[in-house]
Amino acid sequence: MNKDQMPPGRRSVFRIAACLGAAVVGGLLVRERAETPGRPPADGEAGGPQAAAPPPKATTYRLQPMAAYAEPALRRARPPVRKRPFLEVPGMGRTMVLTFDDGPDPRYTPDILAILREHGVRAMFFVCGEMATHNRDLLREMADDGHVVGNHTWSHPLVPKLPPSGIRDQLGRTSEVIEKSLGEAPLWYRAPYGAWNRHSFEIGAELGMEPLGWTLDTLDWTRPGTSTIVRRVMRGAAPGVVVLSHDAGGNRSQSVAALRSYLPKLLDDGYWITVPRR
Repeated sequence: MNKDQMPPGRRSVFRIAACLGAAVVGGLLVRERAETPGRPPADGEAGGPQAAAPPPKATTYRLQPMAAYAEPALRRARPPVRKRPFLEVPGMGRTMVLTFDDGPDPRYTPDILAILREHGVRAMFFVCGEMATHNRDLLREMADDGHVVGNHTWSHPLVPKLPPSGIRDQLGRTSEVIEKSLGEAPLWYRAPYGAWNRHSFEIGAELGMEPLGWTLDTLDWTRPGTSTIVRRVMRGAAPGVVVLSHDAGGNRSQSVAALRSYLPKLLDDGYWITVPRR
C-alpha cells in the first residue's frame, strides 16, 4: 500500500456517548476483549507478500444489538485512554454498519459510492494516507454523500512492529491529509490487520480518534468469488454488525459486485445501514 508522517497535536480526545446508537447519559457502555483479529496481506498489498504474513485469525469484534433508529452523536471523552477497540456499543434495532478499508481507489471506490448513493445509505471508509493524498476528490465525494472518513494509517503497516514515532507518523500524516481535504480531522481509526497495541491507542487518542474494529470479515481481499462474499454477509447479518470489506489494495471487482447484490437484500430484510456522526 503506502507511507508515513504526523500532524500537530492539536485536538483533545473524543469519546462516544452513543457510538452507532442513541446517546447515553453518563458515558459509554463498552466491553473490551483481549483478542484482535487480523489478516495477512495478499501479494501486491501493503505489508508484504502473503507468505511472509501471519495466518488470519478468527474475527472477534461484535457490537451490541442497537435499539432505536437515530444516528449517534459523539462527544468529547475523558481519560483513561482506551485499551481495546470498540467491541460493544449501545445502539439501535436492526442496524448494520458497512465499512471499506485501504482506499480510495479510482478503479473501485467510485462504483461503491454510486451503489451506496443509489440505495440512499451511508458507510465508513477507512482510508490510507498515501491513497488519499492522490485521490482527494474521492475523499470529498465520500464526505459530500454523508459517509464517515476514517484513518487507516499512511501505508498499511503492521502497527505493533513500529516505534511510537512511526505510529504517530502513520496516523498523524493521514489525519492531516483528511483534515486538509475535508476541513476536519477524522474521529475514527482502524489498525491494519486489526493489529493494535498500547501506543496506537494512546496516539490515536492524542489525535482525537476512537478505534473501531469489525464484527464480520467478508475476506473479500482473498477474492473468494462474489457469491461467497454475498453469502458471508447475509449469513452474518444481525443487529449491530459491522461489516469489513475493501475498496482498494488489489482487484476489488468482486467486492463491488457483492455490494450491489447484498445491499438491497439487507434493506429488504429490514436492516438500516447507518454511520456515526458528530
